[in-house]
Amino acid sequence: MYRVGFDNEKYLKMQSEHIMERIVKFGDKLYLEFGGKLFDDYHASRVLPGFEPDSKLRMLMQVADRAEIVIVINAAHIEKNKVRGDLGITYDQDVQRLMHEFESRGLYVGSVVLTRFAGQDAAIAFKERMEKKGVKVYLHYSIPGYPANVPLIVSDEGYGKNEYIETTRPLVVVTAPGPGSGKMATCLSQLYHENKRGVKAGYAKFETFPIWNVPLKHPINLAYEAATADLDDVNMIDPFHLEAYGETTVNYNRDIEIFPVLNAIFEGIYGENPYKSPTDMGVNMAGNCIIDDEACAEASKQEIIRRYYATLNRIANDKARENEAVKIELIMNQAKITTDDRKVTVAANKRAEELDVPAAAIELNDGTIITSKTTDLLGAAAALLLNAIKHLANIDHEKHLISREAIEPIQELKVKYLKGKNPRLHTDEVLIALSISSLTDPNARLAMSQLSNLKGCQGHISCMLSDADIKTFKRLGVDMTCEPVKKR
Repeated sequence: MYRVGFDNEKYLKMQSEHIMERIVKFGDKLYLEFGGKLFDDYHASRVLPGFEPDSKLRMLMQVADRAEIVIVINAAHIEKNKVRGDLGITYDQDVQRLMHEFESRGLYVGSVVLTRFAGQDAAIAFKERMEKKGVKVYLHYSIPGYPANVPLIVSDEGYGKNEYIETTRPLVVVTAPGPGSGKMATCLSQLYHENKRGVKAGYAKFETFPIWNVPLKHPINLAYEAATADLDDVNMIDPFHLEAYGETTVNYNRDIEIFPVLNAIFEGIYGENPYKSPTDMGVNMAGNCIIDDEACAEASKQEIIRRYYATLNRIANDKARENEAVKIELIMNQAKITTDDRKVTVAANKRAEELDVPAAAIELNDGTIITSKTTDLLGAAAALLLNAIKHLANIDHEKHLISREAIEPIQELKVKYLKGKNPRLHTDEVLIALSISSLTDPNARLAMSQLSNLKGCQGHISCMLSDADIKTFKRLGVDMTCEPVKKR
């Protein structure tokens, strides 16, 4: 059952205040590296129930008059057509999406930076497209021996070789389509250039996870490790913070490993490092806004299991490595959970075993579990949707919302004319058929009105979901998992 565990309004207030304090600390300008997703942080909303997916964006909007945004993209990612997995679009397409989203909300996007630029043809074409739209594009280059060769990095042949990004506001938010884009290097390069120009500028990092002031093995932080299993990120106690303050805090391996280098870079630029630890660099207040630790812990355990199933399915489709699943299995052991701790998984697989056909289950927000099975007309996923909204609308289970006579022509269209192999309706197709039925059937209309009540529900199916079904459940806000078993 859904329980709120996070105070979102408190978070917005605390986070914006803390960022403004950090600007004042440095004087003229703050370069704020924004990690994670800005518009649609669904991972955070799943493990911190009550956290709104656009919370970071709303927080930024509270300081919109003082902020400008710089979007960073790795030129090599453009060349390789790197795709953002959750959206299915390339990184260069996502840059344009981000710009549109920011600007439509009144936030100022100052420029785009191409990092690790080495004359890649695709990157040059991207730069030209952006400039035709009036977007300023700056070039940053690879530095030999980075990040270990500090004397070269902090010199005119290192950061000094990068183009200086012209900015006009005291808060410069540096964000990117995904990891490995070069956000931190862009921030540090700007500190070097600003210092040469006599501008007192600072750097801070805004990453929601891991949450520094909850325990290392708390399910929230374990869920972050599961989410980044493909990146080989590991949460660690920050040894620099422990030594400096005698306080145990959590950070992740890449920031801890790079900190001695950052320390040397800061000393090379300023003569001293304003931070004593990676934790010091952060401005994340999320841990202070947890109001129900048990609710967040349970939500995080469910997220770990969901990540495990997502990885198993990616492996089955040759899109992930076996060791990613092994890593999440270890995380599940640490969290003391198994797949049986996901109620819908047990319910769906039990029904599939009993009936010897694919089956599905959904847990509604009041804790009720609804199941379905594959029929000659509907796939298990499509049947599950209808069963769930019928229950929510108090419509008798035996009542048909869509007649067989309405479904059969759709099946004929799929197989005879569109040359499909599966005549059963997918979730998107059944919703279209339901919407047509709602024109004449009050029950169908009443059932459709319940679709919004599926948001936040948990679901599972005993076979692999089609792309169409995955997208439909995602749009409805249902957290769906599936067994890595090909459909029969």
